[in-house]
Amino acid sequence: MSRDLGISPGASVPPQATRVARPGWRDPRLWIGIALVTGSIVLGARLLAAADDTVQVWALAQDRGSGSPVVADDLRVERIRFTDDSALGRYFPADEPVPTDLILTRAVGAGELLARSAVGEADAEQVLRVPLEVDPNRVPPDVETGSVVDVWVSDGAGLTKGSTAGDVKVDGPALSEVTVVAAPEYDDTFAVTGARQLVVAVDDPQAVEFELLLSSLQDPVIRILQRS
Repeated sequence: MSRDLGISPGASVPPQATRVARPGWRDPRLWIGIALVTGSIVLGARLLAAADDTVQVWALAQDRGSGSPVVADDLRVERIRFTDDSALGRYFPADEPVPTDLILTRAVGAGELLARSAVGEADAEQVLRVPLEVDPNRVPPDVETGSVVDVWVSDGAGLTKGSTAGDVKVDGPALSEVTVVAAPEYDDTFAVTGARQLVVAVDDPQAVEFELLLSSLQDPVIRILQRS
C-alpha cells in the first residue's frame, strides 16, 4: 500500500500543516491589548498637560514711556512659567482685558511684562503735556505717538553742554525717557515756520525744571533723540 503511494517502506509520514487561527473579538487577549494602548495614550496626554504649567500674561509689544496710555494695540501675549504662584498676581493675565483708563507710571521696554506696579489711573497721575517746537532736521523722521525719546536742549546763542546760564546747568538730557503723546504731521503744524511740533508727557517736577531751563537760554535749540 505504501509502495503504491510512492512512499518507501520505513519512511516517516510528514505531519499535516495546521493554520493559525486569528483571535476572535471574544478573545480576552485582544481586549487586554486595546486597554494597554488606550491607557498609554491617556497617561501620555496627562503627563504632557502637567508638564505645561505656563500661563499667559500681557506684555508690551514695543517701548513705551511714562505717561503712555495702555491700549490693546500696544500689548502682546507672553507664556510664562512662574515658580511662585503669588508672582502671577503682580501681572495682568491675558485671559482678561486690561482695565481701561490706565497709563504707564514708568518706562516699559518691548517684551517686558505689564506689571500692576507700572500702571496707574490716568486721572490720578499728575502728568503734564509739554509742547515742543523742533526743527525737522533735529528729530528722527519715524518719531510718532508712543515713541520714547530724550530731549536735549542747547543755546543757539552759544550755551553748550556743561555751560551754565543763571542757576541752570546743562549737563545731560533736559528730559529723559519721556513719551510722545502727540506727533502731528509736519504739514499740519508749523509748515510755514519750518518747525515740527511734538507733545511729550512729563511729570510736574520735570516740567518745572524744563521750563526754567528754556527761560534761562537766549535761543533754545531742541534736539530729539529716539530710543529704540
